[in-house]
Amino acid sequence: MHQVELALAGYERRRLFRGRELVAPAPLAGAVADILGSESVRQVGGAVVSQEVTMALFGRRSATMPDPGDALPGRAEAMPVAASHLVLGTPMVPPFPENTETLILGMGCFWGVERIYWEAPGVYTTACGYSGGYTPNPTYGEVCTGGTGHNEVVLVVYDTTQTDLEALLTLFWENHDPTQGMRQGNDTGTQYRSGIYTTSEAQATAAQASKDRYQAKLTAAGFGEITTEIVPAGEFYYAENDHQQYLHKIPNGYCNHGFCQVSYKDAD
Repeated sequence: MHQVELALAGYERRRLFRGRELVAPAPLAGAVADILGSESVRQVGGAVVSQEVTMALFGRRSATMPDPGDALPGRAEAMPVAASHLVLGTPMVPPFPENTETLILGMGCFWGVERIYWEAPGVYTTACGYSGGYTPNPTYGEVCTGGTGHNEVVLVVYDTTQTDLEALLTLFWENHDPTQGMRQGNDTGTQYRSGIYTTSEAQATAAQASKDRYQAKLTAAGFGEITTEIVPAGEFYYAENDHQQYLHKIPNGYCNHGFCQVSYKDAD
């Protein structure tokens, strides 16, 4: 059987086998079952998921934010977090050093976003997580239903003596398409929206100014309106450990990020 790239469950693309059944890693099975409560999901080393289940999952992805009162209830228990970052060797949870600031960014699938920032000079640590919605301590499967309102985001902790917000925002604007609303490429749903979640008034002011500058560049190049939300950061909920530094664990894993055709650097 030949391998093909297919999108499954609003998840990122995985290498799956052509045929009546789609074969995916075990962590995917848990989230599929979490979404559907389906007996169609069974463990066979990895997981074997029928095409009927796949189609049902595609239909459940939502491009509309839920009302707060309709959001999934979540839970009180926080997600366990590894002691240190697999690449940087630094803690992923506070307290962070005094010379650092934090910023939360949504650019689509968080796997690729996290790698962009752990590779950036001056970044102290990164972590994948969920924010911008209503459900406390959500699971990945719950976020994929659209019923939490959360975005897939990356917590970026940066050393202000080694880098600055402008450098981080340059990476943000240039490595995704901020005009796509509730999607990023083939990934569709509220968890893939573009967002900058700020932790200070100075960050908010700088982010809005950078958006205005980049919009001028996009307009001149024939692109549409930026849909990026810029709001004060709410609670950041850590994602499951499988998602942390995912592209370090699986270097050839799915990533749909890269230069988006329009440079931000000369936006002035």
